[in-house]
Amino acid sequence: MTKSTKYLFSALVILAILAIAKFSAGSCSRSSSLKQDIASPGHYSQLEIAKEIDPSQRPNSIMKSYEGFTVMFNPDNHTPDWVGWELLGNETDGESSRSNKFWHDDEVRGCGFTEDYRNAGFDRGHLCPAADQKWSPEAMQDCFVLTNIAPQDHALNSGAWSTLEKKERLWAKRDSAIVIVAGPVYRDDDRQRIGSTGIRVPSAFYKVLLAPYTDSPRAIGFIYPNMKCTGNMENYACTVDEVEELTGLDFFSNLPDSLENFVESHKRFKEWNQ
Repeated sequence: MTKSTKYLFSALVILAILAIAKFSAGSCSRSSSLKQDIASPGHYSQLEIAKEIDPSQRPNSIMKSYEGFTVMFNPDNHTPDWVGWELLGNETDGESSRSNKFWHDDEVRGCGFTEDYRNAGFDRGHLCPAADQKWSPEAMQDCFVLTNIAPQDHALNSGAWSTLEKKERLWAKRDSAIVIVAGPVYRDDDRQRIGSTGIRVPSAFYKVLLAPYTDSPRAIGFIYPNMKCTGNMENYACTVDEVEELTGLDFFSNLPDSLENFVESHKRFKEWNQ
């Protein structure tokens, strides 16, 4: 049984549960019974995560779910618009070792090839990282698909981006689970392309995180230029609203409006990083 199938039933009820949560402008609170209902991770299947972002925002893009994550792939840029997944605390450790076998998905129009990155000056940067997929051999294999990859500066990939990924695993353990969406950021003047496929190089990368199972649900965004990023992680933190403004995407749109508006307008970095 795949992770998507396993959690499908619980995914169908999570938004109904959240919708009856008591919420005020200053805080988000629940009754003890409601807290108990949603405190267990695994409510978000890949289907539910996909529903959190309106596909009509990218009408020419292609959505596909893999084991452990979902991709909205842009065939014109040859990179994903976004990759979304739920990281459970008990998925941060596992026996599946990193495969390093990147592969082309011939079912997805515009998917690049490993040769496109050869001598191109960029890493094959994961959006959903391999270290989040150690819980399953199939998930580990799938995360090396080139629809989950974008050209990333090596200094970013091995530096600040890697540091954020490690923090996310710590946060998933602490908070039972977190929902993560990541993708490239393109400006109109981002014209550099690599390989015979013409994979477009982004000027930055974003991530938005949601902790839905804490006493007070919270969300945060991060934006990193596609270059060496020095200094404190907090320097790159922002609200989800700011990421939405930059990308034109609407994240976590299935949350109740009052809850969505609150978590997306507050970055609360110190609460995340305590």
